[in-house]
Amino acid sequence: MTLTHTAKLNTHSQLAALTLGTIGVVFGDIGTSPLYAVKEIFREHLTMDTSHILGALSLIFWSLILVVALKYALFIMRANNKGEGGVMALTLFYGDSIITPAISVLGAVEGLNVIAKPLEHFVVPLTLLVLTFLFMIQDKGTATVGKLFSPVMCIWFICLAVMGVNQIIEQPQVLAAANPFYAVNLLDELGWRGFLVMGAVVLVLTGAEALYADMGHFGLKPIRYAWFGFVFPALLCNYFGQGALLLSHPEAIENPFYLLAPSWALYPLLILSTLATVIASQAVISGAFSMTKQAIQLGYCPRMTVLHTSESEIGQIYVPTINWLLMFTVFIIVLSFESSSNLASAYGIAVTGTMIITTVLSFIVIRATWQWSAIASYLFLIAFFIIDFIFLSSNSLKIVSGGWLPLAVGGFLFLLMTTWIRGRAMLSDVLEEKKVLFEELEEHIATKKLVTVEGTAIYLTRSLHGIPPVLFNNLQHNHVIHEQVVVLTLVTLEEPYIDDDEKRVKIRTFGTNNQFYRVKLYFGFKETPDIPSALSLAMKKGLKINEDDVSFFVGNEHITFKKRNKMPIWRRNIFLFLFKNAGSAVDFFKIPVDKVIELCVRVEL
Repeated sequence: MTLTHTAKLNTHSQLAALTLGTIGVVFGDIGTSPLYAVKEIFREHLTMDTSHILGALSLIFWSLILVVALKYALFIMRANNKGEGGVMALTLFYGDSIITPAISVLGAVEGLNVIAKPLEHFVVPLTLLVLTFLFMIQDKGTATVGKLFSPVMCIWFICLAVMGVNQIIEQPQVLAAANPFYAVNLLDELGWRGFLVMGAVVLVLTGAEALYADMGHFGLKPIRYAWFGFVFPALLCNYFGQGALLLSHPEAIENPFYLLAPSWALYPLLILSTLATVIASQAVISGAFSMTKQAIQLGYCPRMTVLHTSESEIGQIYVPTINWLLMFTVFIIVLSFESSSNLASAYGIAVTGTMIITTVLSFIVIRATWQWSAIASYLFLIAFFIIDFIFLSSNSLKIVSGGWLPLAVGGFLFLLMTTWIRGRAMLSDVLEEKKVLFEELEEHIATKKLVTVEGTAIYLTRSLHGIPPVLFNNLQHNHVIHEQVVVLTLVTLEEPYIDDDEKRVKIRTFGTNNQFYRVKLYFGFKETPDIPSALSLAMKKGLKINEDDVSFFVGNEHITFKKRNKMPIWRRNIFLFLFKNAGSAVDFFKIPVDKVIELCVRVEL
């Protein structure tokens, strides 16, 4: 066997493994939509006749084609950052991440309403029990349980397809719904009520953003192969199968998903559905952890404790604060809405809001980065913006009945983030005004009698220029200076990873005896800053320090506000609360605690 052939085999096997992995992680949310989507569509002013059933199926079919297949899989996923995707509407993503576990698990457990009617009052308690288990195991990581994700979801999609095909064989005329005439005719017949139907059709698209968000974990090809070759056909089979069931048994609208299965398979299907929804929920919870970490890196929110749950997979993290906040919020939602039908209104706003923001930002990418012609760029924008706007406007009619929820969550998080960003900017401006240059420091040292002690002092600072106030204050009050002084700044770039070591570390020396070092360490927004490891790399690049004789000086700012500060008092209090409760820089940057000296610096904004 030639080396080239061996390499091809390895590439093919890796591609197959990644494709299998996407089925367990990327498609959990969109894969569990058949639990509730069809039922909700027919609650919106539709009758159980052939034209309405085929019209609804046609809307589902073409929505999946235009939005998921064409927009996301073929267009949006090309707009990546070194192979990484992302969530373009961060605050709405958090709204999605609290609704998905609630509506998905509720939709699965509601199978009890079909299987054992007397047990229907156990739906909410069982849902809370499943969700409790899910959130309680987050700190254990998903490395072990995650191995079951792909096999379980593969079985799930196979079951979706088989259940659907069985009904399609009995009612093959349902395939006529692929003709867009039925969709257009339905909307024309319903008039303004068609908006309500479109507001429910969007439920089949929930999770489409995951194709883009998880691209960095699996790659473009595996996600596309899994979608077009397995997930998409399985979903279509199930949706058309539910439609076929309704053609022959209109009363099945009570729960067309579970009634699609034979009676002997209902209990196994209930268990499988619950497992699938837990996996779908796990995906968005993990996504919330990942988004939080990136937001911290980019300065959008305060530092929080980020724990790594795997020694081999850097992406597997656990953020305790986010986990318990999600758990508390999801519980409140389940207890308040009590059913997947009641939650459907809330879900649509989060999904469509994310979709329309993604379209606008994608237009910027294809115009500025890809340099498409103006005509092609605007055709892209207009085509997909119209589709997204129809979905968004139809869901806006449901704001009162539940659509307010993701808007409230998004608005609240937007307020916190903008307050944090604005306060941090004010703090940086004040510190910049007090900045002391290295040349000024040398002049100060020359006029003072300072005691020189052995070892290296490393001062952490946010500023890219000059020295931090904590260094100058220490010299003024303690009259002590180390043999070597390193001023260290960590910089997060707007790219996921830094692959080149030359770009990772920048070192400059100051002083006649090269006593002062200015070191900048660069990290991607998906990387975890690790100062000891990065300093080891810096030593290879010329930084001469003894790791056993190093002290880290960390400045803790004590912030007060002037009376004439432009920030409103209520926002000042929010910023102070966030600032005081932010995680420790020592823990976040993995600095050895026995080598840390923390000094307080009073700052008036």
